[in-house]
Amino acid sequence: MKRRVVVTGVGLVSSLGIGTEENWKALCAGRSGIGAITRFDASEFSVRIAGEVKDFDPLQFIAKKDVKKMDIFIQYAIAAAEFAVRDAGLEVTPEIASRVGVFIASGIGGFTTIEREHRSLLKDGPRKISPFFIPASIINLAAGQVSIRFGAKGPNSATCTACSASAHAVGDAFEIISRGAADVMIAGGSEAAITPLGVGGFAAMRALSTRNDEPTRASRPFDRDRDGFIIGEGAGVVVLEEYEQARARKAPLYAELVGYGMSADAFHVTAPSEDGAGAAQAMRAALARAECRPDQIDYINAHGTSTPYNDKLETLAIKSVFGEHAREMAVSSTKSMTGHLLGAAGGLEAGITALAVRRQMLPPTINLETPDPDCDLDYVSESVRPSTISHALSNSFGFGGTNAVLLFKRCDS
Repeated sequence: MKRRVVVTGVGLVSSLGIGTEENWKALCAGRSGIGAITRFDASEFSVRIAGEVKDFDPLQFIAKKDVKKMDIFIQYAIAAAEFAVRDAGLEVTPEIASRVGVFIASGIGGFTTIEREHRSLLKDGPRKISPFFIPASIINLAAGQVSIRFGAKGPNSATCTACSASAHAVGDAFEIISRGAADVMIAGGSEAAITPLGVGGFAAMRALSTRNDEPTRASRPFDRDRDGFIIGEGAGVVVLEEYEQARARKAPLYAELVGYGMSADAFHVTAPSEDGAGAAQAMRAALARAECRPDQIDYINAHGTSTPYNDKLETLAIKSVFGEHAREMAVSSTKSMTGHLLGAAGGLEAGITALAVRRQMLPPTINLETPDPDCDLDYVSESVRPSTISHALSNSFGFGGTNAVLLFKRCDS
């Protein structure tokens, strides 16, 4: 028998703020976290805006001697995990340590460290490469450092599936608990790719918005005048827990995670399939795993990147799965405010979706001023909307045609 899994803690770090409540308040206020790039001189770049995390002090979460051993994406992961574990009221004691696992993803990993150490190599030779270079930058060290931090000795892993990575991490962690291999999983993702190579690479693909003079209006999912996504950074981590254990210790019950779907477009390295079939297949798989009817879904936190193809084809996929019910559901893209956190997007948005279900409030899609005729659903475009939400989806789609969908259910007891 599959065991029930609930979200008992949420930890968020993004351009909207450091901490879950700071992020939620900004989302409800419809505030954009996008601004001019300050991490490096971007004056010669075609793209000069991003969703940077502001005023992050790693010393609030990490001992000074350890900060230099971690790329900033690992630091964000630890901060978000700290918020989530604290929110869940979870203490990882020696008695339960082997039943507590960590599954934290990243799409790119330690770009800041990689670029810095490469400069050192070119300037001063191989002897100047830091001995911390490899463990500071490889993707699985976010999960490794979080497990060390909390003494979590259960399943430990990381996914690297582009912009679906942390949705896959949350979904895989859900399945680990469901089949009885762990009782608690600290799961999500982290990303910090606002670097010269990160921004320059995505700009070279013409994937990013060049609305440099209007940064807060640049991310505009489903709008006719959208011209690309805004690169963001940060982390989103949730605590997933077996339902009976969570109830026994009177943990917060944000939502029950009941469905998880995966698929591949098998179409193109960067573009979604032209009929939206891969995204639709993942949504159907999540519904099937949850034994949920399409007409039970009230809300979708869309992938909604603000790129011309993604928004149109995600809308098409939603309509193919939900039929007439597609027009009765609410949809929103919180990337309009946070930017696109790449491999951390699914973790951040899983946390946001769980909060929406718990609080029965739908965050808006800002900057949707002139709807694209091909994007004709209810995108919650005016302001935060009180709503009755029994079931909600969170969509994440990535380069290589990899898709992940999470399905949350209201959990009152």
